[in-house]
Amino acid sequence: MRQHKFRFRIAVMISLVVLVFGAYMIRLYDIQVTQAREQGVDAPGTYTYRTRVTAARGEIIDCNGNVLVGNRASFNLVLINEALFNSSEPNESLRRLTNLAHELGLDVTDHFPVTQKKPYEYTKDEMSSTWNSHFKSFLADREWDADISAPQLIRRLRDAYRIPEDWSEEEIRRVISVRYELALRTCTNLPTYVFLEDVDAASLAALNDLNIPGLNVETSTVREYHTDYAAHILGRIGQMNAEEYEYYKEFDYAMDAYVGKEGLEQAFELQLHGTDGLRETKVAADGTVIEEHYIQEPIAGNHVELSIDINLQRIAEEEMERLIRDLNENGLNQSNMGRDAEAGAVVAMEVKTGKVLVCSSYPTYSLATFYEDYNELKEMKPEPFLNRALNATYPPGSVFKMATTIAGIDAGVITANTQIVDQGIYTRFASSGYYPRCLLWTNRQMTHGAIDVKQALAVSCNYYFYEVGWLAGIDAIDRVAATLGLGEYTGVEVTEYKGRRANSDTKKELYGGSSGAWYGADTVSAAIGQSEHRYTPMQICNYICALANKGTRYKATFLSRVISSDYQTLLHENEPKVEAKLDMSEEAYRACVEGMNLATTWGMGTSYTLFHDYPVNVCAKTGTAEHGSGGSDNASFVIFAPAEDPEIAIAIYLEKGGQGGNLGKIAKSILDSYFSETGSVDTVPGENILN
Repeated sequence: MRQHKFRFRIAVMISLVVLVFGAYMIRLYDIQVTQAREQGVDAPGTYTYRTRVTAARGEIIDCNGNVLVGNRASFNLVLINEALFNSSEPNESLRRLTNLAHELGLDVTDHFPVTQKKPYEYTKDEMSSTWNSHFKSFLADREWDADISAPQLIRRLRDAYRIPEDWSEEEIRRVISVRYELALRTCTNLPTYVFLEDVDAASLAALNDLNIPGLNVETSTVREYHTDYAAHILGRIGQMNAEEYEYYKEFDYAMDAYVGKEGLEQAFELQLHGTDGLRETKVAADGTVIEEHYIQEPIAGNHVELSIDINLQRIAEEEMERLIRDLNENGLNQSNMGRDAEAGAVVAMEVKTGKVLVCSSYPTYSLATFYEDYNELKEMKPEPFLNRALNATYPPGSVFKMATTIAGIDAGVITANTQIVDQGIYTRFASSGYYPRCLLWTNRQMTHGAIDVKQALAVSCNYYFYEVGWLAGIDAIDRVAATLGLGEYTGVEVTEYKGRRANSDTKKELYGGSSGAWYGADTVSAAIGQSEHRYTPMQICNYICALANKGTRYKATFLSRVISSDYQTLLHENEPKVEAKLDMSEEAYRACVEGMNLATTWGMGTSYTLFHDYPVNVCAKTGTAEHGSGGSDNASFVIFAPAEDPEIAIAIYLEKGGQGGNLGKIAKSILDSYFSETGSVDTVPGENILN
């Protein structure tokens, strides 16, 4: 009986074990097979990886729909960890791969925070906080001390990765960096390692010929430039640095994303940047792709339509270069004046909106070959990277005289018809030994005689404005200049300098003590655009727009519209924004307009020869400015048209250009295109010259 009971118990226990084991096997089959099919778990001998797919960046287009900056298809090479390390001799594969990439001059993606050569040092300061965090995770995963030295880290990794002793130091460092990148993918949530980006066809073929296991080609896009112009304002993109990542991570940017580094690429970064996608790929053991699909499709960035007219921009850049070369060769009127002309800027704006049509700076460069040309460009003089339209400040010269005119009339010290006799030498400060002169007297020992303010603007008589400046005072002049936008930010979306107005506060800040005291002599110098006035060409153009608008100054802008990536939806349309209004009398406004118009229609006007028969009635003003750095004087020129109902204003500045009248040739070419008219005049009279 006892033996029977024992056998029964044994049978029950065996049955229970069989049942439990059977249930376990059914569950294991469910996990390994059934759920694998449902959840995408890899079958034996296959590997699945995920790749971040960079979204195409939005296009930058001009006001006429011309694509200025777009994208082109490119090829990236990715390394699949599992396929590589399930092959024989993975280290040797990486050595051959990195050596060839080095020979081809390709930049391998490398976030290993150690210098390339001995003595090895950390470069963590050059990395973003996120990449440094990944490095800490890497060390923690291996239970290595966070304070390990760079040379010790290299030694440990060399041992851990079993890198042969007979390799060169360069080969060791290159392979360690790739193995580090691959190892990061096992201890972080980083996507698949992109070994090389934007590989050219010849290099791609050479690298593929190595037959490296796990080396796959994937498509992407890179920036492409469709214009040789507007380099200073379009800007460029590049991979984020640590400081940039701290900002852009709030917008879910990948840590290795490319962002605008300067110009409009930077200004409209958030509009242009798309949303990256995520692609899942299944490969065989040898790296052959079996299947791939999007988990999340990339969403391209939005398109930004600028106010810039690339045709007018082209004309401005080409005409500035042509004028400078002509001056370098011939000078002004066969004189040496202007032969040292070297750099300048042109800005054109819509008078009634503040939209910038042209913003050019010379010398310039090509965005398409920026990195190839960089070392040569940075050594060039004058500096080609400086955007002189926005980031260089100059004394305006006589183009400032309209501000003095308004101050004088609205302060009641003159009327539009007040005549002042030009005596050549201004003697009000004779007791202190200061004798400012009219340029006509300096050049030809002649005077303009008795003239009113309109005629004084037309011939640019310094003597007249010395007296008006003295009578009106610096405070009245400064108020007008500030409200019209001089020495104030224009509001453009890219970096600009504020400049400064000539007044007592400025002089005190610059010099301090007794040297910073403001005198009457300072006022008369400031009244003709000298003294401490320093403005950007953009500010000068904005000032002329405000003048043409009877005192209403608009915020300057490069933006017209933002359009969806499929060009179907208008996401934002930029509306004109009033920044300031000058309470200007009609008399003051008419005096400025008529005086500037006389400069082009009166035989004695400084722009008469160039514009007297122009089919559109225009208002212009020339300027010559001393700068104190030797050589020819700087030259300035402003114009707006039509005179009766202004649409466009242009400001041109040329370092060491000699005289402003010569710059009218550039303005005329721009106006010809803008109004679809043609015409040419060969000679331009000098400022303060009687015909």
